[in-house]
Amino acid sequence: MLRTPSGGTGPSGAAGAEGRLVSIGTVLNLLREEFPEVTISKIRFLEAEGLVEPKRTPSGYRKFSTDDVERLGHVLRMQRDHYLPLKVIREQLDALARGERVQLPAPAQPRDALDLLDAPEGPEGAGGGAGAPEGRTAARIGRAELLATAGVTEDELAEWESYGLLCAHPDGGFDVDSVTIARLVADLGGFGLEPRHLRAVKAAADREAGLIEQVIAPLRRHRNPQTRAHAEATAKELAALSVRLHAALVRTALHPRGQ
Repeated sequence: MLRTPSGGTGPSGAAGAEGRLVSIGTVLNLLREEFPEVTISKIRFLEAEGLVEPKRTPSGYRKFSTDDVERLGHVLRMQRDHYLPLKVIREQLDALARGERVQLPAPAQPRDALDLLDAPEGPEGAGGGAGAPEGRTAARIGRAELLATAGVTEDELAEWESYGLLCAHPDGGFDVDSVTIARLVADLGGFGLEPRHLRAVKAAADREAGLIEQVIAPLRRHRNPQTRAHAEATAKELAALSVRLHAALVRTALHPRGQ
């Protein structure tokens, strides 16, 4: 059954009885107890991606069964707890439907921002960025999936792109880290910090990345494959140290000496 904080199936069991079909608005209310940020647009997007197939009335209205609601809950939970792309979630659900056992990665635990660089790399984890081992292609998501997963609008994304906070690859895809960036930019916006205010943060990140590139460039050009692989590990370690130094400097600046 669809899990909610209260352990039930939603208000008054509205989706409750087996075989009873409910509207998309009712589905939204049921899901929001566990997933407060879900929207009708997100539900429609998941339908368009083939994650759920509600029935249609003769007039075209969507009608969802209990199984549909539970399936949506599983999808949202795998996105939230395991950071899985929709393609992987679809494969997991198809395997479950065939009666196969699936192995999910361990649920993501709340972490300090300084530990984010320790996330697993590649398509299976939340990372998969510049530190991916040589020969591995970083996982990417499409524009529509980024909008739906991060819960932002096209106008917001376009504005953030105009300030260089997010950047699509030539193929139109985004790094998985783009979801994290989009959510953080949106959260900062809730405190009145606009994208133009964050250009300094982006510039500082670019400068830090430039310093790291200077250190590891000779290693990456080395003929020895092991030395080149060591360059990637070194880059990750330097990035982690840089993030920690930046955080410590910000904390120090917020607490002037003598206060």
